[in-house]
Amino acid sequence: MDPAGGPQTIIRSRKFQFTMAGRKSKGKQSVVIHQCADTAESPTSQWKPGTKGWLILGCLTELSLIIALDATIMIPVLPTIASSLRGSTTATFWVGSSYLLTSAIFQPFIVALSDEFGRRSALFSCAVLFTLGTLIGGLSTEFPQLLAGRTIQGVGGGGILALNNVIISDIVPLDRRPLYLAVPQLSWAVGTITGPLFGGLFVQHSTWRWAFYINFPFCAVGLAIIPWTARSPAQSPAHRGRLSDRLRRMDWTGMSLFTMGTTFLLAALTWGGVEYAWSSWQTLVPGVLGAVVLPLTILYERFVACRPFLRLSLFGSLSANAAYFCSLILGLLLFCTLYYVPLYFEAVKHLGPVKTGLSLIPATATLVPVSIVTGAVMRRIGRFRWAIWSGWLITIPATGLLLLLDTDTSTTTWVPVLISVGVGYGFLLMSLNYCVQTMAAVEDATAAAAMYTFVRSCGICLGVSLGGVIFQNRLVFRLREMHLSTEIASDAMSLVHTLGSHDREMVAPALLHAFHDVCKFMLGVAVVGGTLSALIQSAPVKSQPERKASTKS
Repeated sequence: MDPAGGPQTIIRSRKFQFTMAGRKSKGKQSVVIHQCADTAESPTSQWKPGTKGWLILGCLTELSLIIALDATIMIPVLPTIASSLRGSTTATFWVGSSYLLTSAIFQPFIVALSDEFGRRSALFSCAVLFTLGTLIGGLSTEFPQLLAGRTIQGVGGGGILALNNVIISDIVPLDRRPLYLAVPQLSWAVGTITGPLFGGLFVQHSTWRWAFYINFPFCAVGLAIIPWTARSPAQSPAHRGRLSDRLRRMDWTGMSLFTMGTTFLLAALTWGGVEYAWSSWQTLVPGVLGAVVLPLTILYERFVACRPFLRLSLFGSLSANAAYFCSLILGLLLFCTLYYVPLYFEAVKHLGPVKTGLSLIPATATLVPVSIVTGAVMRRIGRFRWAIWSGWLITIPATGLLLLLDTDTSTTTWVPVLISVGVGYGFLLMSLNYCVQTMAAVEDATAAAAMYTFVRSCGICLGVSLGGVIFQNRLVFRLREMHLSTEIASDAMSLVHTLGSHDREMVAPALLHAFHDVCKFMLGVAVVGGTLSALIQSAPVKSQPERKASTKS
């Protein structure tokens, strides 16, 4: 049993029926199988999900889809919201950024709570928060209400994403995990990439409020399924104490320091150079505070905390650090692509919102099957480095090919480019997730799964913010070179829709140059990721000896 409360076992009966660890199964005697196995002869190699298992995976997949969809559906909807609610550029910026920020910041906190109070309670609470934020956002009549709704959505959505990965790590043995990680992770990828398409449909044919209303059926299904399927993991005798004892065991100081430090740093990186100048006090003060508080958090967790919530052992090797950094870069690249490739199609190719959303299908159509095949192959051969290296070897040139996109680029050119991007991301999404869990100690496997999701979410925030800084600054430079007004550079995604056809033609070259500058930044970051991946070492699939437990019929 993990001393921090993370369960390490699952129950498999002879009929392959299982629930989350610790729940007594009915019928014949069951075998308690530990989280990892290293040989084909191990009982975990014969593990299969029963009906209850598929219900859990289905619930997680459904929640992943709607959370990912909600993260990107606002991209084409924000200009309409700004016009409808008479929002300023600043308010519009925060409606888009608040969700991503809160989604990343609260993930470690929610996972720590789930270790003490159970996965089911934490997952249900996050689903309630997401539903509440959806309701507030859909009924908003002013921007402060909308901002509050998006913030609450972010807390719930981030918790669901983190718990999704953790729950699968709880119930699926490590040697079988790549295959079953693929299902909800691909649902997340599909939702992320198709979000702009649905947003465009709502803008053109309905109201922006449907960007929130579309969540309600999924939320209702999730809230109905979670209590019946997502059973809490096994808890140690210490966890069966009173509520006051559980609260006392929590590392509140460490969690508070980490949350504050992450908030300060990500906020500074998010609005620096976009909302405020890098040299302004609004950027420098939170940036400095974050740079001070985070190291203090690490020192506190290392030398002071009795039960630290932050597993510093996850970063105990150069190989693990390289894998986490690659995961951060992957999140950065993915959302830079999702934000600025659609802008290219709208501003340079003059496509409507719906056609812009459809233009991302080549990436989706390849990312999904490549990820499934990658997971299946990793599960069979027990190795992951080939997939990581293949992913970067494809992603680097594919990112460079984005520089070929021009005003007169034909469909037969840009479709293969986006296909190659999807293939590279498909390799990396599965392999990096499996990699960090394989390199972690058995007792840290669920913590590694949560850390992967957190690091990737931080990369998403950085992708949106740093990409925005580069795009805005380079657009201003290009517009001044062309002796044009720089007003559009303050919020190109929103203002480009307000331009007439003549004005669009005038600014299109400047927008194209700024897009290419973002692509050059992405290419440099991809090269860094590929270089770091060479530091990742192979790791065996760890196992623990099995033990038996009796059950009552």
